[in-house]
Amino acid sequence: MQNTEFERYYQQIRGRQKRDTVLWSLVLLALYLASGTISEFSLTTVWSSLPHFFDYLAETVPVLHWKMLFADGHTEGSLAYWGYRLHIQLPLIWETLNLALAATILSVIVAVILAFLAADNTQSPVAVRYAIRTAVAFLRTMPELAWAVMFVMAFGIGVIPGFMALALHTIGSLTKLFYEAIESASDKPGRGLASCGAGPLQRMRFALWPQVKPVFLSYSFMRLEVNFRQSTILGLVGAGGIGQELMTNIKLDRYDQVSMTMLLIIVVVSLLDTLSGRLRRWVVEGKAA
Repeated sequence: MQNTEFERYYQQIRGRQKRDTVLWSLVLLALYLASGTISEFSLTTVWSSLPHFFDYLAETVPVLHWKMLFADGHTEGSLAYWGYRLHIQLPLIWETLNLALAATILSVIVAVILAFLAADNTQSPVAVRYAIRTAVAFLRTMPELAWAVMFVMAFGIGVIPGFMALALHTIGSLTKLFYEAIESASDKPGRGLASCGAGPLQRMRFALWPQVKPVFLSYSFMRLEVNFRQSTILGLVGAGGIGQELMTNIKLDRYDQVSMTMLLIIVVVSLLDTLSGRLRRWVVEGKAA
């Protein structure tokens, strides 16, 4: 008898879940189609224009000749001829990496402080919590590119606009992730410390921080990878770094140098992803890199 009732209840739940899945899938599909119609998205246009994308990629492929591959930089078809601007591009790659690293470090420090003040379970004043949440919501709502354009107009072309744009957006994003992680932490250690007479700062230091530190580190490493990619884009509007070199090559139709710049970006991003992944495992999980 009990098995029969359980089976009936199970089938009811399963049927309800299936109905909900179908219903929400149809709603999402309708919203997706409606948004495509409103934005005038056309698959026909995408399909007809797709060959032009591959035509451009084909133009960026350098002309290399096997017999002249290792000749000097004055011989067309050699690797040295393809990379004749490496003495300019490599320092710009280094500049971009430094830009992303500096913006990330500063943002993590500021975001940690703001996150503890913005979390509901740290006993900070309500007005402070809502003020910080409103401010960081505004910071992350503005895309990095918009911040960079405004700062380029204010400070001129260079790394300062890129640094400030990355830092502001990263503070907004990380603060939200951090205070949500703090609010998800267990309150049992904090209650135990409070019963022993610990103050708010001591509860943050010894109850909350050990729980959220691995999450903070993981988010910080992830954001470093994102910031390097974003810093290459910010260079397109004059915010310094390798992105500026990429835009210059595109404007001057130096297609071989476009491919060399993109190759350098891909290599550095891949190395950064690998290194940050190993550092994250080493710091967060305690595993050897």
